[in-house]
Amino acid sequence: MKAKHQRLLTLLVGIVGLGIAVFLVSSAFRDNLVFFYTPSDLSHKKIHPEQRLRMGGLVEQNSLRQDGQTVSFAITDRKNILKVNYKGLLPDLFREGQGVVVEGHLSESGLFQAETVLAKHDENYMPKEVADKLKEKGLWQDDR
Repeated sequence: MKAKHQRLLTLLVGIVGLGIAVFLVSSAFRDNLVFFYTPSDLSHKKIHPEQRLRMGGLVEQNSLRQDGQTVSFAITDRKNILKVNYKGLLPDLFREGQGVVVEGHLSESGLFQAETVLAKHDENYMPKEVADKLKEKGLWQDDR
């Protein structure tokens, strides 16, 4: 085999190996990717039931219902409201009217089944993703 053909074969094997590595990394990334939405975003997009996603907004006033460890509440971006079910203990700082991010999936009935609830930690903080979405929609009221 000539040296020219040997270099070409080595280059071809390297390109194929690189392609396989890129494919494996991108497929692993896709499996762990969790999209962030607001209730308005979910009303405009077709989301596959059981697709894992993050949703954020404000906890709607007077929407909190608790039955043992099962909790239901509504999240709003002041345009649309989405009902959320969560089984477990809520964070100590969870309150109505404050920012929250939930992670889980949308059921076929349109109810969000949360697996994780993250509440803001003080009166000056809102999760960056939620604040950016609210600013984008013109709903952010910065009182500083």
